[in-house]
Amino acid sequence: MLAALLLALALAMDAFAVALTQGARFRPSLAGGTAIAGTFGLFQGVMPLIGWGIGAVAFAYVAAVDHWIAFGLLAFLGVRMLGGHVGEEEASHALTGKALLVAGVATSVDALAAGITLPTLEVAPLVAGLVIGVVTLVLSGFGVVLGRMAGDAFGEWAERIGGVILIALGVKILAEHTGYL
Repeated sequence: MLAALLLALALAMDAFAVALTQGARFRPSLAGGTAIAGTFGLFQGVMPLIGWGIGAVAFAYVAAVDHWIAFGLLAFLGVRMLGGHVGEEEASHALTGKALLVAGVATSVDALAAGITLPTLEVAPLVAGLVIGVVTLVLSGFGVVLGRMAGDAFGEWAERIGGVILIALGVKILAEHTGYL
């Protein structure tokens, strides 16, 4: 369960960063902030389940190296987030309607890729999807509110923290499966 919570926190960081920026730049209403948080939470909760389905099928064929695949995917996503420019496009304009749906997909592509690693985490996929969705919903809602109050200076750091967490999860999986933990 701890692995699912850490994964959820890491995956929620880019959505949090975009929500924070939306709050700072566009000051959405309560309904707008709720729509942002709900959309991000929904997509972040569903995409890992799609990824898990892909991973469950694929890992059956690559069981001997699944830990290397999980490590590679999580490390790639983590390094990408460390670059600090995940979600720049989504944060550059007010998110409503179709733009909000596109941003929901764009900020959850990493959740799809991370979902492929769920079979290596020994977490029930539905539980993981629910945890990831709820954590993203809460953090995105908090991001909008915090952005309205403090500006968007924290967004880049949130993504970097998420990147470090994803890399650490990848290292943990690799260490457990190779006998170092």
